[in-house]
Amino acid sequence: MDIQRRTLLAGIAGSVALVRPGFAAPASGEPVLVGVSGPLTGPNAQYGAQWKRGFDLALEEINAAGGIKGRPLQYVFEDSQSDPRQSVAVAQKFVADPKIIMELGDFASPASMAASPIYQRGKLVQFGFTNSHPDFTKGGDYMWSTSTNQADEQPRLADYVINKLGFKRPAVLYLNTDWGRVSKDVFTKSAKEIGVDVVAAEGYLPTEQDFRPTLLRVRDANPDVLVLLSYYADAALIARQAKDAGIKQTMVAGTSIYSPKMLELAGDAANGIYSFSAFFPEEPRPAVQEFVKKYKAKYGVDPDTFSAGAYDVMVLVAALAEQYGPTRAGMREGLEKIKDVPSVIYGKASFDPNTRRVPAASYKFLQIRDGKFTMWDGSKPSG
Repeated sequence: MDIQRRTLLAGIAGSVALVRPGFAAPASGEPVLVGVSGPLTGPNAQYGAQWKRGFDLALEEINAAGGIKGRPLQYVFEDSQSDPRQSVAVAQKFVADPKIIMELGDFASPASMAASPIYQRGKLVQFGFTNSHPDFTKGGDYMWSTSTNQADEQPRLADYVINKLGFKRPAVLYLNTDWGRVSKDVFTKSAKEIGVDVVAAEGYLPTEQDFRPTLLRVRDANPDVLVLLSYYADAALIARQAKDAGIKQTMVAGTSIYSPKMLELAGDAANGIYSFSAFFPEEPRPAVQEFVKKYKAKYGVDPDTFSAGAYDVMVLVAALAEQYGPTRAGMREGLEKIKDVPSVIYGKASFDPNTRRVPAASYKFLQIRDGKFTMWDGSKPSG
């Protein structure tokens, strides 16, 4: 029976799949629970909605194949609105519940990092799979992540803006949180190392709605490009208000705007914006195409990075629980040992024991055209 119940993670027809030879009975009995802290309401709610889609698709496959040693894998999603005050309360609740074997989230690094001390003291793994702040995994040895890291992403963004697109006078608009400030600092440093100075850097609050004064101050610095270190909701507002104000500079944004909601909220003001992402549904890699096929069959739309990351992390949770035991101690031990877990984003994921992260993914360079994200064709902007 141990052999029958052993989880074999393999790519079948190029897809990420959980296979249990000789153990095809659907999972039943008491569920194995993971806790999720993230936004279901508030300005970042779309990210939580995308998470749920990825989670649910993965769980359908995992539980149909026998779950965790015959038990169904399930999640408990607490809405934090990605607010640090609420994420702390969620952390206290999860740590106090012995049925929770691992925590996923929060969405934003500041919300996760506010709760990290509670998870560390409670010896409950906090897996911030969208937490790109370089210091997130430095909060303790119970903090792990599959997210790309701003220390890696911002040099790539600077290279994209300056060397690939050819801009020489960037201005930066950044979310004035710890995540945004660190991202801005790394981008500015990376640009200077290439030989280009940032001509203006303007921070804005997460609650800000009127960006026109900020945009006018930035315009007065005469930049040739606006770099947005933003989430989709604020990036969409910036794009719309820049268009209304007659600001013509091209915009380039980080990976955090890659969401269908960006296109919906920005409308035609999004057209022309450049971005990049670790996941793109048109990538021809077989595992990506198989995932996209299954996702579209279930939801009728293409997945984004956040749904792909959620799918990946639930596959990882299942592999850890099956191989090392569905306990807090088993999950923590397993993260140090597990290798080559199939991943839509990475192909295969293994962790660097020093950083507790997966080495960087390759990025796909994108541009919004005709209301959709498309692969950048390599041409430089004119004008």
